[in-house]
Amino acid sequence: MTDQPPSDNQVMVLLVDDQAIVAEAVRRCLANLPDVAFHYCADPKTAVAVAAQLRPTVILQDLIMPGVDGLDLLRQYRANPATKSTPVIVLSTKEDPKIKALAFEFGANDYLIKLPDRVELVARIRFQSQFYLNQIQRDEAHVALSLLNQKLEASDAAKNRFLGMAAHDLRNPLAVIRGFAEFLRDGVAGPPTVEQLDLVATIHASSCAMLKLVNELLDVAVIEAGELKLDLQPHDLAALIEKATNLAAIESAKKRTKIVFVPPAAMPPVRLDANKMTQVVDNLLSNATKYSPPGSTITIELHTHEGQCGFSVMDQGPGIPENERGKLFKDFGRLSAVPTGGESSTGLGLAICRKIVEAHHGEISAENLPERGAAFRVTLPA
Repeated sequence: MTDQPPSDNQVMVLLVDDQAIVAEAVRRCLANLPDVAFHYCADPKTAVAVAAQLRPTVILQDLIMPGVDGLDLLRQYRANPATKSTPVIVLSTKEDPKIKALAFEFGANDYLIKLPDRVELVARIRFQSQFYLNQIQRDEAHVALSLLNQKLEASDAAKNRFLGMAAHDLRNPLAVIRGFAEFLRDGVAGPPTVEQLDLVATIHASSCAMLKLVNELLDVAVIEAGELKLDLQPHDLAALIEKATNLAAIESAKKRTKIVFVPPAAMPPVRLDANKMTQVVDNLLSNATKYSPPGSTITIELHTHEGQCGFSVMDQGPGIPENERGKLFKDFGRLSAVPTGGESSTGLGLAICRKIVEAHHGEISAENLPERGAAFRVTLPA
């Protein structure tokens, strides 16, 4: 006997009882609940098979039935993979402490004297069903995270932050692009007006911000998945940094910020991945430019000491707030300082720098300068 067909996340009740009059009473209690599907099994010998096929969210079961031991039936539910976690509410004709204790021992989740009033019955059914559905969702989420763990060797909390921030930060630039694209789409044909050019500029800026974020997210995903492959070759670190500095100087000039490169007198070749280390230099210079006021100077120096070499990027920005130093080099570790140009920060640039430097068996650190600004220092094995 079926009251209505089940649907996803719907409460589905399976009643196992040899008395049709009990089944009709339960059916009437649940008849006006649109989110509850009711099924009746009159033959207790087929109860496990029926439950395995229907996958109810809760089983109501009588303990005293002909030909079947109700307690043994509880044990059969728990032995079957399809019903081992399905909540079972036992229906008994009397309050017997010994029987009640045995029912819970054999796997019952609840115990009711039949038939309880409608309010109590519905409340117990909803509670057990919701707990079971929540458990299923939790298990599915756990499986999904376990699969993700095979690719990203990070904590569950870090993955949740990663996914949440990615969705949030990608949504905003995309919304801007879509909105202004619709304005252009619905506009007049012909040469663009000044206003249309402004809209195009906004689209370009938003798409650039989105592309930067996507690239950083991909970098983090590759690194966290353990798929970062370094092509370590002897390189002239000074030449690499000078080249990166010349490219960064173009962007810094737009903000009236000057980059000064101080080459060393001599430096031995360094084994490194040129592309990845260039990315570190780019990120540090971009970060310094972002927080430096117009007219200030960014200095990048190289240094060697006791078998190690590296470089420092020093700016004249606001420095690092002491209470926020712990955020540096962490995923999504945004500081409260506002960039001079108003650009948004993903909080990933410095984290990527740290991961790349550590992959080179090096170290990266930051400190405030005595007068004003901050210095980011990278040290590598020579």
